[in-house]
Amino acid sequence: MFSSRLNASAEVNRITRRLRELRAAGRPILDLTESNPTRAGIRYPGEEIARLLSDPRALTYEPEPAGLPAAREAVAAYYAERGERVDPARVLLTASTSEGYAYLFKLLADPGDEVLVPRPSYPLFDFLAELDSVRVTHYPLVYEGGWRIDFDALRHALTPRTRAIVVVNPNNPTGSFLKQDELDELIRICRDRDLAVVSDEVFSDYAFDDDSRRVRTLSQTDNVLTFSMSGLSKVVGLPQLKLGWMVLSGPDSVRREAFERLEFIADTYLSVSTPVQWAAAGLLALRQGIQGQIQRRVRRNLEHLRATFRAESAVRVLNVEGGWYATLQVPRTRSEEDWALTLLDGHGVLVQPGFFYDFETEAFLVVSLLTPEAIFSEAIVNVGRFGL
Repeated sequence: MFSSRLNASAEVNRITRRLRELRAAGRPILDLTESNPTRAGIRYPGEEIARLLSDPRALTYEPEPAGLPAAREAVAAYYAERGERVDPARVLLTASTSEGYAYLFKLLADPGDEVLVPRPSYPLFDFLAELDSVRVTHYPLVYEGGWRIDFDALRHALTPRTRAIVVVNPNNPTGSFLKQDELDELIRICRDRDLAVVSDEVFSDYAFDDDSRRVRTLSQTDNVLTFSMSGLSKVVGLPQLKLGWMVLSGPDSVRREAFERLEFIADTYLSVSTPVQWAAAGLLALRQGIQGQIQRRVRRNLEHLRATFRAESAVRVLNVEGGWYATLQVPRTRSEEDWALTLLDGHGVLVQPGFFYDFETEAFLVVSLLTPEAIFSEAIVNVGRFGL
């Protein structure tokens, strides 16, 4: 009766089951998985946000498939403040980056075609692609004191049905940025194979240190068709205000055709709400205050993590360049699932096992640096007491 695109299992994993049991029993939980800034103690200028969302212009419905010009100009101004020139005519708005992926899969791939996505990375890609009857093939990131693309494996993963390569910059959860030499190689491969690049840049404002090798955005790429994606969810820490965008770049002719086709797709849905579009410029203007809180939080938690688990520890804090997450490599004396369950039962500390993000080997645990500092500190002390 139902579509084969909906193959996701409704079965609850052991960690979620145990967490529900402990919470039902009233057990306090130190949650190191919190990634929702609106629930992480970030202070928002509520009155100003409410004022922006009450713009009377929002009472008039003006359907624009690519988004209202004022909102697209606001996105272009955001890039200009970062030192990156983006023509508003290259900006297309979506309700979220997830919807942006759905648009791009429809644009680039026929049913059964393939897109390459990094591993480890956020597991949402598989579900989004499956809903559009597109296959996901993975290419590995390897860790050698820092993360890099394994280009030999990437080339091996290419097939005649590959249509695009996805990069997450910085990656979630590894926090690794694409480097200039990697981008050069990626462009060579895509140009030779006539492939598009999809660059997910939602965390690009959250870099920890300067690095001249780092690529902050692919919005200036002119050699191959490229889609650079971001949105209010991370840029302003407002995931409930559904506004994402993509910036198209590449050779003029193919970029213009891609934009026209995307407008047709967007016109079918017209999903971006009018109030958030009129509020976009004002909301983006608030980002410094909100980002500043998030940046201070994640930096302090990362410093605490590194100070707790030094070189002599059995836990290794892997190098992270940006984003909201950190990865811990733990002894392979038990599985990641068992580590997570043991920490949950033994000390009430909730972490994510690496297999949630498709780490290819064991044993890794992922923690959110967005966690309120007091909770983060107590939880990390408890992890240390566990004998790691």
